Amino acid sequence: MKVEIDSNSGFCFGVVTAINKAEDELGTSGQLYCLGDIVHNAREVERLQEKGLKTITHSDLENLRDVKVLLRAHGEPPQTYSTAIQNNIKVIDATCPVVLQLQRRIKKTYDDGVVAEKNGGKKPLIVIYGKNGHAEVNGLVGQTNGEAVVIQDKDGIESLDLSKDIILYSQTTKSIEGFREIVEEIGKRKKEGKFEYYDTICRQVANRMQKMKEFAQSHDVIFFVSGAKSSNGKVLFEMCKGVNPRTHLISDESQLDLALVEGAESVGICGATSTPLWLMEKVAREVEEGGEKNNGNV
Repeated sequence: MKVEIDSNSGFCFGVVTAINKAEDELGTSGQLYCLGDIVHNAREVERLQEKGLKTITHSDLENLRDVKVLLRAHGEPPQTYSTAIQNNIKVIDATCPVVLQLQRRIKKTYDDGVVAEKNGGKKPLIVIYGKNGHAEVNGLVGQTNGEAVVIQDKDGIESLDLSKDIILYSQTTKSIEGFREIVEEIGKRKKEGKFEYYDTICRQVANRMQKMKEFAQSHDVIFFVSGAKSSNGKVLFEMCKGVNPRTHLISDESQLDLALVEGAESVGICGATSTPLWLMEKVAREVEEGGEKNNGNV
């Protein structure tokens, strides 16, 4: 039985940068705080905790003084930076460059709208296609003083005031198809005012989708490795399952059911942008060893 790891799966460059920055600091001082899970994968978080990384909440941040805090790739709203300054906290900023660029664009759109309103014009409604409560989305909404409206799918259009000028952006890890569907639907329903939209989806993530589809189709069985908190993982898993019904979601090797590979000639291992390569390698070894044992019993 052939077992293959998808070469396009695993950490995106934003996550790699955040983890490298954390490990550099931990290697020097042995201790570092991180605002939220550094990555949505429990096993990777545990690995870094063993090196001295401590995950904290925004409430914890308000009570800390004179420490170093890493801001993960997802980005943060302006209030987080204000709190850090007030509490003499040194920020190690690992915000993904793609996310940072999007934050700046949304802030400029909002600031331009405030100026226009002061001069008698209209402030546009900023809409973000994304997951409510997601760390990246919280950071994006924060650029608008909390005024942006988040919609998770086309059903969310019902909540929009379509009489207003609308400017649409997207969370960087959402699907291109979902974004296009929302653009089309708003275009159909909107009868007055302007409608501008900007595809701000990260192409490194988006381009994985077609390659992962091809990977899933080329194997009899797929084990998709992803943490329960990963939004990107949920999207990619459903996509793989759509093209290969024998796709199974697991968080690590302990959840493997080798009965699922019965009769398979090839097994593929893939994962989310938050899934470490070492974890996919561990799953692959378990599948290979299980297959060797089964062959030995025949």
